[in-house]
Amino acid sequence: MRRRALLSVYDKTGILNFAKELEKLDFEILSTGGTYRILKDAGINVTAINEVTGFPECLDGRLKTLHPKVHGGILAVRKNASHMEQISKLGIDLIDLVAVNFYPFKETISKSDVSIETAIENIDIGGPTMLRAAAKNHHDVTAVFDPSDYDKIIEEIKSIGRVSIETNFQLAAKVFLYTTEYDSVIAAYLEKKSDAEMFPPILNLTYKKVQDLRYGENPHQKAALYKEISSTFGNITDIIQLHGKELSFNNFNDINGALELLREFNEPTVIACKHSVPCGVGSASTILEAYEKAYSADPISIYGGILALNREVDEETAALINKIFIEVVLAPGFTKEALKILMGKKNIRILQLDKLKRDMDDFDIKKVSFGILVQERDQVLFGADPMIVVTKRKPTEKEMGDLLFAWKIVKHVKSNGIVIGKDGQSAGIGSGQTSRIWATLQAISHGQELLGSEALKGAVLASDAFFPFADCARAAAKVGIAAIIQPGGSKNDQMSIDSCNDHGIAMVFTGMRHFRH
Repeated sequence: MRRRALLSVYDKTGILNFAKELEKLDFEILSTGGTYRILKDAGINVTAINEVTGFPECLDGRLKTLHPKVHGGILAVRKNASHMEQISKLGIDLIDLVAVNFYPFKETISKSDVSIETAIENIDIGGPTMLRAAAKNHHDVTAVFDPSDYDKIIEEIKSIGRVSIETNFQLAAKVFLYTTEYDSVIAAYLEKKSDAEMFPPILNLTYKKVQDLRYGENPHQKAALYKEISSTFGNITDIIQLHGKELSFNNFNDINGALELLREFNEPTVIACKHSVPCGVGSASTILEAYEKAYSADPISIYGGILALNREVDEETAALINKIFIEVVLAPGFTKEALKILMGKKNIRILQLDKLKRDMDDFDIKKVSFGILVQERDQVLFGADPMIVVTKRKPTEKEMGDLLFAWKIVKHVKSNGIVIGKDGQSAGIGSGQTSRIWATLQAISHGQELLGSEALKGAVLASDAFFPFADCARAAAKVGIAAIIQPGGSKNDQMSIDSCNDHGIAMVFTGMRHFRH
């Protein structure tokens, strides 16, 4: 008996050559709809599926292959005598290979003007059903959806007369990953369109591998980068590498930290990042001046770090960057002259992200042993209530600008976090300390060491959470800090307010904290 292959694909890549090769190998070709017409027009001897089922395609093509003569031919276990006796009595012929891929649901919903009716119409029913049936019966049936697997299948049939059980098993596993991805995208879309709760009883998270990485945080750890299936554009997985070595796990982690902070700024800004924590931030009227500020904020830590810029890199800025060792430079673009300069260093990674997406509509997820913690992303700077000045002295207009600048940064610094800022430049960052006074003293010490003992006079200080005691305000006063921004909410708030009043420091409460653990 001739073997039979059912070909019904939305993605027609390679299908014509695949069918021709199967025909040469004496397969009978069955097909549906557009695939049938393409094969027929190419002169391939193809049988329409309705000739097999004896039932016409109907309901605008919704019903084609959901029939016992299709699924019986796929699901019958060849070594099961009862199965074979039943399909013989029912007049069902076996189907040995199923090549199917689905209506483009994800591509459909990616269009800005798509209606929910159009989206639902692009939910494939027959395709996943056939493919899952073939994958379930992989001992006897080859299930394939990926055109890149066609050549391997043909080569094996030519070589050993059939597709090996090992390959069929691999293809079956791949099929179930594919159908899971497809269903997850549909479920996520419909969930967003419904009034479902934010954290559903079952959380489907589906990611597709972008690339393997050289290694993880350490050389003995393997690693890979995956992309969320529902992501659109302007994210870390959309980066284009223009030059340099392959990106590592740590590179991506640092880049992510820099991008999250960069999203806060509209004006020309440069983020210098090390171990996913900002070490130098500069904002100015030009990207060159912004880079100079970011560099001089901490010329020690920036060494071997990454740079993220929100403007095109020009020749002059590239020349300054090239004076030091930088692992990664990421920007929305580079002039020809800038690229030529930066590419003078063999190993520097030059990355382009054309348009950085600002609104992050995915969850913030932290992995714990055998589970995950899920929360909304911290996407706001201030709460619904306005900031309030709690001291006798109000911040000047310039100080308010610096307070906003420092508040944006401290939101992205590990808790306990303190950021000192002045004139659009970070002037000391205390990060990840177990005590808020230690974070304050660290920021002050770094600022004085790197910028000079008098540099913090007139600067401002931001704290990601309230001051539990008056010690941070006193430490700030000693070095001439002019204004402080913090959430407030401690039972000892008045102690800090009194200390600020005693030293002429203006202090603003935001009413919102930004812990980053």
